[in-house]
Amino acid sequence: MRLDHFENAMRLDHFDNANFDRGVSRLTELLWWMVRSALFAPWFPIPSAFKVAALRSFGAQVGRGVVIRSRVNISFPWRVTLGDHVWIGDEVLILSLAPVTIASHVCISQRAFLCTGSHDFRSESFDLKTRPIMIEEGCWVTAAAFIGPGVTLRAGTVVTAGSVVLRDSEEGQILSGNPALPRVENARAV
Repeated sequence: MRLDHFENAMRLDHFDNANFDRGVSRLTELLWWMVRSALFAPWFPIPSAFKVAALRSFGAQVGRGVVIRSRVNISFPWRVTLGDHVWIGDEVLILSLAPVTIASHVCISQRAFLCTGSHDFRSESFDLKTRPIMIEEGCWVTAAAFIGPGVTLRAGTVVTAGSVVLRDSEEGQILSGNPALPRVENARAV
């Protein structure tokens, strides 16, 4: 079926990302890709202290006691803030096209995806849209959960495995499902 049969059909040949501010020079971004490949991409464990030092050298704000496991992918560290005692599990993806703030005592489990960007599929030019993510103190984003652009997880929120969070939580909620909805019990009881 041809695209001209659809009203508001996206045309990827019309996509233009030229106005997106990457936050640093292309050279700095290239250097980050090399560091990320050497320290973050390997399957074998590399001490978190090296990864934390690399993040800080590229502009991330990183607190004390941060643990970063293998194969973590952070797109733009200069847009990332990590509080004290943050744990980031294996294969976590942080697409930081906009700021990502993770407060203290937060666990982001294996293969979770924090995604600050999407596209306007109603726009013919498939425009890029970015919005920040904020994860407040004491939250747990469990394995394979997706946190969408613009989401704030309030203090003490638990996002269960495989859940898709597209809206802000309230304090102490347990969010489950796709789209994630609050469960009845209080997160502090878990």
